[in-house]
Amino acid sequence: MAEEVKLFGKWASPFSRRIEVALKLKGVEYEYIEEDLFNKSPALLNYNPVHKKVPVLVHNGKPIAESLVIMEYIDETWKHNPILPVDPFEKAMARFWAKFIDDKFWAIWPAAKKAMISGGEKEREEGIEEAQLHLKVLETQLKEKKFFGSERLGFVEITASLMVCIVVAQEAMGVEILTQDKFPALHELTQKFADDDVFKQCVPPREKHSAYFKALLGALAASK
Repeated sequence: MAEEVKLFGKWASPFSRRIEVALKLKGVEYEYIEEDLFNKSPALLNYNPVHKKVPVLVHNGKPIAESLVIMEYIDETWKHNPILPVDPFEKAMARFWAKFIDDKFWAIWPAAKKAMISGGEKEREEGIEEAQLHLKVLETQLKEKKFFGSERLGFVEITASLMVCIVVAQEAMGVEILTQDKFPALHELTQKFADDDVFKQCVPPREKHSAYFKALLGALAASK
């Protein structure tokens, strides 16, 4: 009996993209279902009644929510091409850094968004400074490492692909936050994502991605 694998996602969501990357690295065939987050489908609400958000992976009728949880499930279900280390200590460290990156992103993004939609110079500079303080912590951990110490995309690296959103959004809004001169290691990491064959299959075209952020952040700026 063939396995049923469905992914409920949003094309612009970096959290949905994590699951696409993980599935493609594993070579798992799946059905992708695009969600309208302003008009969520009954299926999504049924499969994720707690958070009511993407991504949701449905494997043989059983739903799994939350991107880091889904990635671990994928790795444990399809054993080939592991994305988590086998060694218990290294696996624990991968989980630690993945959670750390997620926590830092939710500190960086509001500050970056503030800088991008601000109409005043002082508020913009405050947003940039706050975002860069959090980025500096990640930069320190990245220095002299390749993909956080891995030669290929793994659990931590897939998690860190969130940084691509900041790069695309800042380009769309004409604000410099994650710059090559201040954050060379993070900048190099985002470039490696751009060059990775699997990641390129999952990320939207740059023009479309940029237009999305310009519309989204532009609307937020206009509503202030």
